[in-house]
Amino acid sequence: MATIAENLQAVRARIGRAASAAGRDPSSVTLLAVSKTHSPDSVREASAAGQKAFGENYVQEALVKTGALGGSQSELEWHLIGPLQSNKTRPAAEHFAWVQTVQSEKIARRLSEQRPAGLPPLNVLIQVNASRETTKSGVAPSEVQPLAKLLKQLPRVRLRGLMAIPEPGAPASRYREIAALYENLKAPFALDTLSMGMSDDLEVAVAEGATMVRVGTAIFGMRKREQTTA
Repeated sequence: MATIAENLQAVRARIGRAASAAGRDPSSVTLLAVSKTHSPDSVREASAAGQKAFGENYVQEALVKTGALGGSQSELEWHLIGPLQSNKTRPAAEHFAWVQTVQSEKIARRLSEQRPAGLPPLNVLIQVNASRETTKSGVAPSEVQPLAKLLKQLPRVRLRGLMAIPEPGAPASRYREIAALYENLKAPFALDTLSMGMSDDLEVAVAEGATMVRVGTAIFGMRKREQTTA
């Protein structure tokens, strides 16, 4: 069985090939290693192989890992990529470098108010409901600009871009729609991050303009038992 280091090398090679095929610089795509349900030892192994940015779905699970790995302000960069409940905004604001799942004015304001003054502004992404399914998280494309305007006015947070999770098997046109929305807002709001694509679809995501891909299974293997606390 391949090691985490070998898996990371293989994923980076996939990103490189996809970027080159699209006429892009491979360095323009950031790899976020999704470590949810995996142990601190797995994160250490990935870190030893040069990976420094990690994504977690659940605040409480992430806090256990950051505590085991030298605290949230260590050399590792932690991203919250799961839905954020309003009663978890304080620990999220205090312990993460990025929150990729902002989808309401309430959450945006709480993150701004609760980000400690001694830390850099919290990097945030607006989650877009790419598939427009009522059961999925994220805001409708038409609601992105109003939320972006609010975020740009709030202190202690820095709007960096958009995050989306196209449905499994989505056509390239779905990715293209999200990328077009990002491109339309990029200059007015000084955006630089489009987080889109995972283990199974990173190639199409990179081809359509993703600047960050969130990869878990292809690096760490199948998920351990899913956690139930957000």
